[in-house]
Amino acid sequence: MLDAALIGTGGMLPLPNRFLTSLMLRLDGRMMVIDCGECTQVTMKQLGWGFKNIDLICFTHYHADHISGLPGLLLTLGNSMREEPVMLAGPKGLKNVYEGLSRICPELPFKVIIKELEAGESFNHSVFNVSSLKVNHRITCFAYRIDVKRAGKFDVERALSLNIPKNLWSKLQKGDVLEYEGKIYRPEDVLGKERKGISLSYCTDTRPTEDLPDFVKGSDLFICEGMYGEDEKLDKAIEKKHMIFSEAATIAKKAEVKQMWLTHFSPSMPFPEEYIDNARNIFPETYIGKDRKNTVLLFEEEENA
Repeated sequence: MLDAALIGTGGMLPLPNRFLTSLMLRLDGRMMVIDCGECTQVTMKQLGWGFKNIDLICFTHYHADHISGLPGLLLTLGNSMREEPVMLAGPKGLKNVYEGLSRICPELPFKVIIKELEAGESFNHSVFNVSSLKVNHRITCFAYRIDVKRAGKFDVERALSLNIPKNLWSKLQKGDVLEYEGKIYRPEDVLGKERKGISLSYCTDTRPTEDLPDFVKGSDLFICEGMYGEDEKLDKAIEKKHMIFSEAATIAKKAEVKQMWLTHFSPSMPFPEEYIDNARNIFPETYIGKDRKNTVLLFEEEENA
C-alpha cells in the first residue's frame, strides 16, 4: 500500500488556513516529499506522520512557494536525530539553489545528496520509483510519477518441483538472484507475471501539454494544479502558465486516471469548492484538495479482499 497526503494546497503565498503546495508519500515505512514551500514542516507536524524517515525530497521547480521551506524542513529532520543521507532531486540548478538556502542552516547531522535530473529522467531511491516529465511553466518545471511495482505471485508448487530450499523463498519473492550450494536461483523461476502495481502522479505549475496525459495514464491518483476555478480565468492562466479546473479535468479524462485531486489554488480563490462542477462535468471523480487530506492506495487484491 502507498499512503499519500497533501501537506499544503496553496499557490504563491500561504493563507491562515492553507499552506503552500506539498505532497508527502509513505511506503514500507519510508517517506518522500514533493515540493517544500515555507511552513511545510508546520503542517507536516499537524499531519503526524513524523519526519525521521524522509529519504527523498523532489522539487517541481525553484519558485519560492515550492522550495523556500527547505531549510526549515532540513533543520527539523536534523532535530529528529536522523543520521542517514537525504536526497534532494529536481531540475538542473538545484545545486546552486541548495548552496544559497543552506547558508542559513547550521551543520546537519546527515549528508545531503543532490541529484539534478535531465528532462524525462527516471530513478530509484530508497523504496521509491520516480519518473519525471518536463512541463510548460515560466521556468523549467517537472511533473512526477511514482510507481509501486508488484511482483508476480509466488508459485509454491513450482518451487517445490525445482527443489528450491524454503529458506530462499522470501528472498526470491523480493527479486533477489541467489547462489546457494553451487546453484543459481532466479526470481523468474518461481514468480508469475508481474501484477498491477500502484501509480500516483503529481503535476503543478504548467499549461496542459501534449504528452502529459500519456505520462499520468492510468494513475490510481492524479494530483493536479487548479490555479483558477473559473473558465473565465483562462486568459490569465495562459499568461501565468497555469491551469484552470476544466483543463485539469480534461487531462484526467484523457489519461483515464481513477481519481483526481486538485491543488495549488490561487490566494484569490479562498473557496475552490465553489467551482468543482467545472471539473466534475468533465471528469466526475474530481475532488478538491485540502491541507492534510490523505488516502491509502491499495493493490488490486487488497481492494478486493
